[in-house]
Amino acid sequence: MSERTKPYALITGASKGIGKAIAYQLAKQGYPLLLVARSEEELKALSNDLQDKYGINAFILSLDLSTNGASQKVTDWIKSNNYPLGILVNNAGYGVWGDFSQSALSDQLGMMQLNMNVVVELSYLLVPTLSKQKQAYVLNISSTAAYQAVPTLAVYSATKAFVLSFTRALRFELAQTSISVTCFSPGPVDTGFAARAGLSALNKMAEKFNMQPDEVAKMAVKAMFSKKSEVIPGFTNIISVYANRVLPKAFIEKTAAGIYKI
Repeated sequence: MSERTKPYALITGASKGIGKAIAYQLAKQGYPLLLVARSEEELKALSNDLQDKYGINAFILSLDLSTNGASQKVTDWIKSNNYPLGILVNNAGYGVWGDFSQSALSDQLGMMQLNMNVVVELSYLLVPTLSKQKQAYVLNISSTAAYQAVPTLAVYSATKAFVLSFTRALRFELAQTSISVTCFSPGPVDTGFAARAGLSALNKMAEKFNMQPDEVAKMAVKAMFSKKSEVIPGFTNIISVYANRVLPKAFIEKTAAGIYKI
């Protein structure tokens, strides 16, 4: 497929972290991009850099996806401009750290909206558009937190478990179509996630175990184009997920609680 005929890739949460790194990986391969995030300034800077370096189109939409009707606005933007969409990367999300009963309900509901509802909404609204391509892809970014309950990250880990389960089911349903669906579940990544979630106490430990956004993005894009169903990057992360499957849940939860209570 030549660069001129490549379809567009929509990336949510594209202004930083894994989303930004995925944008660079796809731009390197000649894919034109549709970049969505809250910060218009960061999106403009990213778009300009991508277009200068790789000569691809990179259009932006500054939008808070956690607000009502945001997914429809994204869909209308794509349709009104006749962007031939071939890749949907559901990456936008955030975490809230702290005891469930002591954390603001509004923050937790907003996280649920962004981490779960937007993934469902965009998938539902854009599958018809994706199906017009001979080959299309959906890449949902989950987390190793999806594989266990995590005290003090109770709602976050539950939202990521939802993304994992939803992706598995959607992949099965679309198996006979032109759309391949992949779930990518990284562990700690050096993206500033911990700081936003209020996990500053874990900074020292994170320095030892964090993967870099660029390497994670490269693995995610490779998994997507290889039509993998479910990928966990990093040997340590794979071992931890395996341990979650074989060790008693009470032990895993107690261990996790000890880590995140630091």
